[in-house]
Amino acid sequence: MKIAIVILNWNGQKLLEQFLPDIVRYSNTDYCDIYVADNASSDTSVEYVKSNFTTVKIIQNTENGGYAKGYNDALKNIDADIYALVNSDIEVTKDWLEPIITAFKNDKQTAIIQPKILDYKNKDFFEYAGAGGGYLDKYGFPFCRGRVFNSLEKDSQQFNDTKEIFWASGACLFIRKEVFNALEGFDETYFAHQEEIDLCWRAKNLGHKIKYIGTSIVYHVGGATLNESNPKKTYLNFRNSLFTLTKNLPKNSLFPVLFTRLILDGIAGIRFLLQLKPIHAFMVLKAHASFYFNLFSNLKKRSKNNTDNYYYTKSIVWEHFIKGKKTFDEL
Repeated sequence: MKIAIVILNWNGQKLLEQFLPDIVRYSNTDYCDIYVADNASSDTSVEYVKSNFTTVKIIQNTENGGYAKGYNDALKNIDADIYALVNSDIEVTKDWLEPIITAFKNDKQTAIIQPKILDYKNKDFFEYAGAGGGYLDKYGFPFCRGRVFNSLEKDSQQFNDTKEIFWASGACLFIRKEVFNALEGFDETYFAHQEEIDLCWRAKNLGHKIKYIGTSIVYHVGGATLNESNPKKTYLNFRNSLFTLTKNLPKNSLFPVLFTRLILDGIAGIRFLLQLKPIHAFMVLKAHASFYFNLFSNLKKRSKNNTDNYYYTKSIVWEHFIKGKKTFDEL
């Protein structure tokens, strides 16, 4: 089983200096090829890789198309059974690949896998982007085992299992090549953020399994490209979540759920104002404007086989903010 480990890079030389050596060290060259897919960087990161890592292959994209287009463009040039999409701010560990390869070999229906993702800055805790595997509530709000909104759990080996999940984190995502191609890759209109949720939901609609493997461990810095305080991140998260719902909700739920979600987003916008974050409130409005502008094009992307079984709990907003539930096991 041939694995292509593909690290998407944009002006990330310092991150490559820090994390690429361990990826090379802990990835068996008998079945792994390592690629740096560069998104038209203006720093010297490509020259750095060429000078210091002769076994790492380089793909240079002609533009910075974000995560979605960046990977779509790069993966067209790579032949492998499994694509491992690894952020440049991921620290891997010894034997991180073996449990994942075994899981793919043991179940042909398993199309996508993520490892346990812990916080590089606080290694005893789960990290926001993926933690112990991703889920959705009825209104499309994502959460994880080990992370509910900004409440992060300590890793006490409570999620050292193998578990079928709803979505896998794009920070470290393994996917079969034939499935990625059948899905026509990521939706490039997303640019970045939540494109992996859309990809996983579309894979679920085709009957594929998505798994979390808790015996494979990586550490994620998080926010290396866009941190939480960046208004653009607010815009992309709100907009792309609405795009994902439009494309993937079951037919009978489509408009009731979208209507409720738009109201909840409006409440979030008011909360930003009360927190004296007017630019973030404006980004919610901008996200809604883009949602309406792209509504018909996203409706055209809908599958005929959208699964009814897509959510874990009815409202994570209610469970967390009203009922005070902070851990996954409390839900």
